[in-house]
Amino acid sequence: MADTYTPPVTGTGVKATIQRIGGHLAGMIMPNIGAFIAWGLITALFIPTGWLPNETLAQMVSPIISILLPVLIAYTGGRMVHGQRGAVVGAVAVMGVVVGTDAPMFLGAMIIGPLTALILKYVDKFTEQRTRAGFEMLVDNFSAGIVGGAMAVVGMLGIGPIVETVTTAAGNAVGWLIQHNLLPVASVLIEPAKVLFLNNAVNHGVLSPLGVAEAAEQGKSILFMLESNPGPGLGLLLAYLLFGPRALRPSTPAAMIIHFFGGIHEIYFPYVLMKPRLILAVIAGGAAGVFTFMVTGAGLVATPSPGSIFAYIAVTPKGGWLGSSLGILLATAVSFAVAAVLLGFGRGEKEEPEPGETGTGQMNEDEHARAGHTGTEPATKEA
Repeated sequence: MADTYTPPVTGTGVKATIQRIGGHLAGMIMPNIGAFIAWGLITALFIPTGWLPNETLAQMVSPIISILLPVLIAYTGGRMVHGQRGAVVGAVAVMGVVVGTDAPMFLGAMIIGPLTALILKYVDKFTEQRTRAGFEMLVDNFSAGIVGGAMAVVGMLGIGPIVETVTTAAGNAVGWLIQHNLLPVASVLIEPAKVLFLNNAVNHGVLSPLGVAEAAEQGKSILFMLESNPGPGLGLLLAYLLFGPRALRPSTPAAMIIHFFGGIHEIYFPYVLMKPRLILAVIAGGAAGVFTFMVTGAGLVATPSPGSIFAYIAVTPKGGWLGSSLGILLATAVSFAVAAVLLGFGRGEKEEPEPGETGTGQMNEDEHARAGHTGTEPATKEA
């Protein structure tokens, strides 16, 4: 089974269920963070607005984000449900979703990968007791092929269009908020959409076209700053570094570098999915940043792509660096403060016990209690 790199969730109820679902979603992403980093580095370096523009090497950017990353996510999700067989059919099925739409189908991959593996799992249970000896490989291969192929068709005709509709609806909602001058409230829609990997659709599909029109008239536009602000993600990662699960803290410094300097916001999405309540932190940080941009009259002349601090500086008009920097700084501070509170300032995170040692003092007390109840007394008692 795939290592999800996510802390286990215990308990029942709505809160635990939401955390468990978020943990499963994050579990599909965390093992593939290396691929996200590789894509982020290639993007930050070689796209036309990157650090080392190279038209030939930049050709890798689109296939990686539109094909490779969704396939890896679906493969991992399928493996979590039904081992290697689930991984294979998940990777096959997601190709229908990938081919059926133009936008990166991360959300579609997180749906169809585990779903296809679950269907195959039930098919295997049905055929296991009904397959004659010597026909096991034949039945296994054909059942996997049929399920994978059928779900690829379902993904292309069903799941892909549904996800695309959700993306369009989210973009329309953001556009409505912009038209009614409710920009800080837009973070309530933008930040959850980002965490579900709809960030490119919201930014390039809605905000950028509107921003281009506004910038053509006024010379700059605040709309370029709504989704691309690296402050909320940086604050969240800082909170994870100081107060998050101890097993994940070592991964956050690299994530912060990739996110803030490389502009690859996807790197922090799994950290929110692991603890869904932290969506409140990035919403608060995003709203604080947008409000600051409005008050200071900040704006950019073009979309900062990727959304790194360097890209922000490059597309900030002369004399506008104070407003941009202040918005990023306050967004980071607010996101960090809210996330720290939601993480309980790390009070719930205990050091893991050393091998061969007792995990907690309470366990020692329990052992002494059991010893007393079973009549086991210290040696001095017998004497």
